[in-house]
Order: sequence, then C-alpha cells, then structure tokens
Amino acid sequence: MVGRGDLTNAEWGRLESLLPRGGTRGGRWSEHRKVINGVLFRVRTGVPWRDLPERFGPWETVYKRHRRWSADGTWELLLTRVQAAENAEGRIDWDVSVDSTTTRAHQHAAGARVAAPSAVAPQKAPARGKSGRSGAEELVCPPGGGGQAGECLGRSRGGFTTKIHLSADGRCRPLSLVLTPGQQGDSPQFEVVLEKISVPCIGPGRPRTRPDSVSADKAYSSRDNRAYLRRRKIRHTIPEPKDQRANRRRRGSAGGRPTGFDKQRYKKRNVVERAINRLKNFRAVATRYDKRAYVYLGTVTLATLIIWLRS
Repeated sequence: MVGRGDLTNAEWGRLESLLPRGGTRGGRWSEHRKVINGVLFRVRTGVPWRDLPERFGPWETVYKRHRRWSADGTWELLLTRVQAAENAEGRIDWDVSVDSTTTRAHQHAAGARVAAPSAVAPQKAPARGKSGRSGAEELVCPPGGGGQAGECLGRSRGGFTTKIHLSADGRCRPLSLVLTPGQQGDSPQFEVVLEKISVPCIGPGRPRTRPDSVSADKAYSSRDNRAYLRRRKIRHTIPEPKDQRANRRRRGSAGGRPTGFDKQRYKKRNVVERAINRLKNFRAVATRYDKRAYVYLGTVTLATLIIWLRS
C-alpha cells in the first residue's frame, strides 16, 4: 500500500535501476524503497527523525542513509540521471532563469561542532559517488571558516538563515543548486550557479552545460556577469538598474552601449519563482532543521528530484 506522498510505482520504476546495489563493507542495504519513502516523509513534513512512523523501519537507518547519500553525492547522481532522461526526450526547456531564496534556520540547526580542516565537510571525509563529486563540494561557504558561516548559516534581515541559489528550466524545475550563508549577495553566485548546470547525454557526447538564454532580475546586473554571458555566447535578459544606467550615460562613449532587454522573454522569469514555491512546499526545505550544510543540500536535492519525477 502506497502512503500519501510516497513514491508511486511509476516513480519507483524510474529510480530502481539507478540505485546502489551493495551496502557498506559488502553488506546488503535495507529495502531502498521503504527507506527513501522514510526520508521523503521527513523532507515533506519536517518532523524530527525520531518521530518517523514505524512503517519506515528504524529511524536511525533512514537518517544514516540520507546522511550518507548526501555526503557521497548519490542524491545528486540520481537527479542528474533523471535530468538526462528528460533531456534525451526533449522535455527540458533551456530558457533558464536564475534567482535565490532565503530559508529560515530552526534553532536546532545551530551548534554543529566545527570540522577541521574544512568547515563544510563532515567530520569523516565523505565518500565519492559515481558522479565523482561529494555533496560537500556543491557548497559555497567561507573556505576555512568555522562555526555557523562554515555550515552556510548567517544573519540577515530574515534572522538566522541559509540562502539557496538556483537556476530553473522553463518548466519550473531546478537545474542547479548552491548554498551560501543567508547574508551573502546574489550577483557573486551567478557564475557559480550557471557553471553547475550539467545534464549528461545518454550515450556518447558531452554533457549540456549552456542554456539557450538566461533571465535574471536587477540584482544580477553587473559588468562581470554580462561579460561572462557574452563570453559563453548565451543570450540574456537582465534589466539595468537606474543608477547603473545613469552612470553609463554619464561616462559617454566610455560607458559602453546600452544593454539589450527583451521584455517578452523577461516575462518568463517567473518560472524560477514558481520553482522556489515548489521547493518550499517541502517543509524541511522551507525551514532548515539540518545542522550540517551538506545534509541540508541533500534535503534540497531530494526535493528537487521529486519535483522532476512528478513534473
């Protein structure tokens, strides 16, 4: 019997062949479907791990599987393979939009012990999945910084927060994710978010990394960002703030040409706002309960995976 919010038979059919076969030290994993449904229940509802219903098995098993797969990149690998299958069938709209959202951190997210030498990695070096990357490598937190900043936690107008930077395709599905402390700006992460877009081909060929076009709001308007997009030959629609426009005009010919702006294309930028809304329907994403940044990134990645499976 499938519970509310659990993987359907069709969704499980898409994931089953992609999951790891063996357990640690040559042992066998507990039933994947039951454990994943347990993780999904927690991500969807935000309940403490100890309060998971008994039908998912021991809560320690569910929590440890989520933590391990967050560290070794398994959740990211599953997401990448689902995206590859969608791309092979021509179901990705490559008119991409970029934005960020701030998530309030629960008081239980504070107090993680400082890890050394890297503050974003778990105390034991994370294993690497078949993607070749660990979950901790997808964070953008102060290198060598300890405490809250090293776990992508900061103080902003919203209080104790983490910021999720993301790109979304034209069908409101996140393509790439980056975490930073809540007080960090959007514009410096623009290139980082776009560089993380990588959808493999099924069969020979390089992964697709270049969108057809990129839309973003005024927070991303800068010379460096526009130069980056021109260098990669990506069409873009980013409105120019009044102060930047006045400064360019004041400098005359030295200020350069006016920036192009496609009003009709910019209307599609709301897809990233809608993608954020879909992510925040998962309560463990909307409020950060995880102490470790790499575990919270795994939580957001699993929510993104479910969005792709159910789109």
